Amino acid sequence: MRRALLGGLLAAACSAGAAATGAGPAATVDGVGPPSPATRGALHCAGVPRPGLAQAQGEGRWGGLLVEVCRAIAAAAGRPGPVDFRAVTTPAEARGWFQQPGEVAFLSGRDIAVAGLAGRIVPGPTVFVVQDLAMVPAASPAQHLADLAGAGVCFMAGSTAEQGLEAAFERLGQPWLRHPFSERGEMEDAYAAGHCQAVAAEASELARIRLQPGQAALHSRLLPEPLTTFPLLAATAVADGARWAASVAWAVYTLAAASQPGNRWFAGGADAMPVAAPELGLGTGWQARMLKATGSLQSIFERNLGRGSRYGLPAGPNRPVDQGGLWLAPYVE
Repeated sequence: MRRALLGGLLAAACSAGAAATGAGPAATVDGVGPPSPATRGALHCAGVPRPGLAQAQGEGRWGGLLVEVCRAIAAAAGRPGPVDFRAVTTPAEARGWFQQPGEVAFLSGRDIAVAGLAGRIVPGPTVFVVQDLAMVPAASPAQHLADLAGAGVCFMAGSTAEQGLEAAFERLGQPWLRHPFSERGEMEDAYAAGHCQAVAAEASELARIRLQPGQAALHSRLLPEPLTTFPLLAATAVADGARWAASVAWAVYTLAAASQPGNRWFAGGADAMPVAAPELGLGTGWQARMLKATGSLQSIFERNLGRGSRYGLPAGPNRPVDQGGLWLAPYVE
């Protein structure tokens, strides 16, 4: 199943199709990047804002794991220039995506389905695995989700966390008290005040919540069982062609493969899956150049969400499959 989820997403060849939509505003991020297929300007990337993945850093600047992956894709082509990241605040609307020719969009399955993008995109490899989790105060006796039977849980109405909670407690055959919210601030206040015994959301969002001043006294911890698990894909527009889709896919696969250390039997790092594809603009040395610019996907995770960041999240599914994660990229077996 893991191979089906993460190993079979290499972009398939697609012919050029519908014309790109009009350009929209983008925030500039320091970095280097290639031209998109349709312009010799900056590489454009877009995604839904998430803590540690895509977050504003002031003065129109964006940072996070998705932004660094965007920089890595740019570095793979070896062209100088700015990298533009655009936050999509209305992901359910198709016009929110692919506003620039050559844009790389980081999409979930829900984003694709709700915005009706399936026929307009080439779905590429996974760049991040999102999980919804439950969080409790450190003093809580709950060690597992089953320990929350009969307890109140705060969540955002209509979120994937709500779906995951309903499915989990149905599977456990246990009752629970639902505390839905339409405003994040109100949900966080209710949890801090003890009106609910747990709060459920995406792991990166929970990591942000426990850093808030009002939450500090709780010293919250995450329960281990995931409520949902789903990938964010690096997608390109069908209109931008198969070569661009393949280039993006090989760049992301190289980032993931480089996270696997080598041994006496298998190569690691940039040598795990050597790719020389000058017909795609990926000539000699492109993998080493890209990894020098950003490091592997694992190192990008650690800087933005893991031990080297303020969030301190465990890697969980965001590590190679041989280490218990869900990253699976082609390698010379």
